[in-house]
Amino acid sequence: MSILALDVGEKRIGIAISDQAGNIALPLKTLVRGDCLDKDLRQLAAIARDRQAQRIVVGLPTSLSGQPGPAAQQMTDFAEALDQVTSAEVVLWDERLTTVIAEKTMIAAEAKRHQRRQHIDKVAATLILQNYLDAHSDDYGSQEHPSP
Repeated sequence: MSILALDVGEKRIGIAISDQAGNIALPLKTLVRGDCLDKDLRQLAAIARDRQAQRIVVGLPTSLSGQPGPAAQQMTDFAEALDQVTSAEVVLWDERLTTVIAEKTMIAAEAKRHQRRQHIDKVAATLILQNYLDAHSDDYGSQEHPSP
């Protein structure tokens, strides 16, 4: 079962995808947002369909205390709208500090500023998805591939 994850920003949407076993999150692409939310939603639904994703994980902005952040309602509304245009299950998942971690990781890898700007959203989506997969490992891959 493939799972997509989204790091939704005002200008871009980072997209990550899991491997079929549900163990590893991989960066997929960055979608530049248009002027029309419906067009963005249709593009995401098409990506989910093409990749045979059965679930889409949308990053939910939360504060360090774990409470929903100021943009949480926007992401809740976005997830509900996405749910209307896709057959995949849409779930919200805590995205706390993923963009900060993605930025620090890319700086440590000596990525140039323009490279970070191009890739940070899909790296953040990858972190969101890997956190989700790790938290649900009993539901996915670890049952298929038990540890020795």
